[in-house]
Amino acid sequence: MNISRRQAITFLVSAACLASSPAQAQSFLDKARKALGGGGTTSSGLGESEIISGLKEALRVGADRVVTQLGTTDGFNANPDIHIPLPPTLQKVQSTLKTVGLSGMADDLELRLNRAAETAAPEARQLFWNAVSTMSIDDAQKIYNGPDDAATNYFQGRMTPELREKFTPVVNDSLKEVGAIQSYDAMIGKYKSLPFVPDVTADLSDHVVTEALGGLFLLLGREEKAIRENPAARTTEILKTVFGR
Repeated sequence: MNISRRQAITFLVSAACLASSPAQAQSFLDKARKALGGGGTTSSGLGESEIISGLKEALRVGADRVVTQLGTTDGFNANPDIHIPLPPTLQKVQSTLKTVGLSGMADDLELRLNRAAETAAPEARQLFWNAVSTMSIDDAQKIYNGPDDAATNYFQGRMTPELREKFTPVVNDSLKEVGAIQSYDAMIGKYKSLPFVPDVTADLSDHVVTEALGGLFLLLGREEKAIRENPAARTTEILKTVFGR
């Protein structure tokens, strides 16, 4: 049986009146509004374009703050929440070298891994901004009504593979620039000179990329929460409009 557009709208509005909860009523009314071609405004009173712009701006502003913070000396190294330790296999090397008074070599490498992340961090700014542009209307509506770090979680889940691919060569260059490769070779050389030690290997680049992106997203989530909850963190007009309601 074919149902006309008018009949469908009448049914949805009637269903809203009989709904068992406000949320269910709103759902029916939203569907009726879409049937009338008026889906450009959400139940918050904000247009879809405003919500998308606000969420993108929150991620952009948050990423800018985080990258600026992490791109300074000790941005990673001195922050216990995101400090980059040695890879697990090299932590065993560190323990072995400590027994012979050579733990300083491992400590030096650990510091240089953090310096590599700090050096690479500013390059992540444009990668974040480029990735933010892919957010869709449906995604934006879900994120807007989600938890305090919904945008960050969405962004991390959807964009991590691409960010890893583009961030890896940046980290590779940073590892060379801060002397981490030379430090690693020197440490492994000394370790292998000890008797009866097992062979070890470590992918420094993969480790630093994983840890650095994890740290970036952790702090980005905190920035997003601050923007949602703290008026002082809403530093642009679109942020005040979208998150001030």
